[in-house]
Amino acid sequence: MSIQAGLNGLSFLILDTFSDSIVNFSSQDFEKKCTPKVLLEKIIEAFNTHESLQATFAKVQIIHHNEMQTLVPVPLFEEAHLSDYLKYNTKIFKTDFITYDAIQNEDMMLVYVPYVNVNNYIFERFGSFEYKHTATVLIDKILQLEKNNSELKVFVNVEPSCFDLIVVKDDNLLLYNQFEYQTKEDFIYYILFTAEQLELNPEHFKCVLLGAIAENDALYAIIYKYIRHVSMLGLSNIRCAQNNSTQNFTLFNSI
Repeated sequence: MSIQAGLNGLSFLILDTFSDSIVNFSSQDFEKKCTPKVLLEKIIEAFNTHESLQATFAKVQIIHHNEMQTLVPVPLFEEAHLSDYLKYNTKIFKTDFITYDAIQNEDMMLVYVPYVNVNNYIFERFGSFEYKHTATVLIDKILQLEKNNSELKVFVNVEPSCFDLIVVKDDNLLLYNQFEYQTKEDFIYYILFTAEQLELNPEHFKCVLLGAIAENDALYAIIYKYIRHVSMLGLSNIRCAQNNSTQNFTLFNSI
C-alpha cells in the first residue's frame, strides 16, 4: 500500500505485487488547505471507514507532498546541516524533523520535512514502513523515462493548487521547483518566468504536461497559447491512473 499525504489532498493505492495490478485506489481533494493535525484526522477516518485499508500489507509506504523541500548536490551535502539547506526557502521550526532522499542516478539529495504525526500513526498501526517525498518519486521517474535522451524538455506535473516543474537534458536534471497557483495566469507566469531565467525560447523547447490537466481545460489552453511545442506525457512505460490519464502520477509510480 502506498499513501500520498498532503495538506490539499489524500490518496491511497493498493497493489497486488504478484500480478502487478491495482487492487484499490481512492483519492480525496480537500476543499481548502488543511493543517497537519487535520490531515492526520482524515487519514485515521479513512482507515476506520474503508475496509480495503484494514487488510494486512507486505509493504506500506508514505509519499509526503509539501513545499518544504530542496535539492542539495552531494558534494555540498552534510547530514549535520539539514536545517541550513531548508531555512532559506521555507519556514521551519527548531522542533521540525528533517530528513532526506537520494535521487537515483543523480549526484544530489532531496532534503525535506515529512509529516511526523502521520509517520508516527502509520508506525503504530503497521510497524515498519518506508517514506519519501513526492518530488523524489517524480524526479526519479522522469529521469528514468528520459534516459538516453539528449533533448531538452520541460515537464510540468499539475496538481489542483500547485505544480512541479522539471527541466532535463542529456540524462541530467537541470532544474526542479514547485509553485503554488490560484489562476491560469499564475500558472503560465511561473512557467514562462522559469524559461526566461534558463534562457529557453518558448518557440523552441518541448513542454510535456502530466497530472491533473487535460487538453480541453483552461490550463492547457493558456500554456498552448504561449508555448509552441506542448504535449501530454505518453502513457507507455508508466503506471497510469484511472481513465488512461497521468493524474496522481507520483502515487501510481511510487511502487
